[in-house]
Amino acid sequence: MVDKAGFDLTGKVALVTGAGRGLGTQISQDILRAGGSVMLAARKRPEQLMVQLNEKYPGRAEHCTLSVENEQDWVEAVNACIANFQGLDVLVNNAGIESQALLTECTLEDFQNLMRVNVEGSFLGMKHCVRAMRPGGVAGKGGSIINVSSVAGISGIPSVTAYSATKGAVRMMSKSAAKECAMLNYGIRINSLHPGLVKTEMGAEVIKGFARLGFAASEEAAEEYVESLHPLGLGRPKNVSDAVLFLAGETSAWITGAELACDGGFTS
Repeated sequence: MVDKAGFDLTGKVALVTGAGRGLGTQISQDILRAGGSVMLAARKRPEQLMVQLNEKYPGRAEHCTLSVENEQDWVEAVNACIANFQGLDVLVNNAGIESQALLTECTLEDFQNLMRVNVEGSFLGMKHCVRAMRPGGVAGKGGSIINVSSVAGISGIPSVTAYSATKGAVRMMSKSAAKECAMLNYGIRINSLHPGLVKTEMGAEVIKGFARLGFAASEEAAEEYVESLHPLGLGRPKNVSDAVLFLAGETSAWITGAELACDGGFTS
């Protein structure tokens, strides 16, 4: 029975990365509310969350350990989906890290670490989930891949040059892979999602970073500045999750290779 989510994903199997906290947790919960099953992929098992989900949605929530930059972990995550749920219909490439620094102070090590997690992680997710979803794959019914990028992948933002590079890469990988899958008749749609600043732990750190790096006189001023960039105000995890559910379901069946801004007007 679908537990009021505004979308119906009954029978769909989703793999959500970065599912142990913040946006990933919200997305996982909303897919379950919409009737789907979820493999929550995270570096560490979120024990309390898994207890709650298994009580509310018995048999529809499982966890697998996944470091997104580790290719063998992706092989095992896909296999876990098939073993537990006998399918894979949706990938939400949500896991990512953020780092703020002035361009002149950003270390090569930090830049490379962002690339490993945000770019290589999304690439490996697409690679192995397309293999599973395409005709002849272990799931073989097509599907939808949602790559969580950022407004920083569309619009320039001071202090996040390296992060912007990774999110721009996710945007363009999504477009190329989407066209490839469509032309090969795989039945797989791939889209990128570009949230603005969302009220999560990571969002709060971004605001602190603006103040720390001198783009605002205080954290309070930084929050006012960032909020002013969003005509509809700062977002909530649910705002982004609803966009994910739309792209995951059949109501977006003619949408692929798109960049969906979910940003309260930031990029308008």
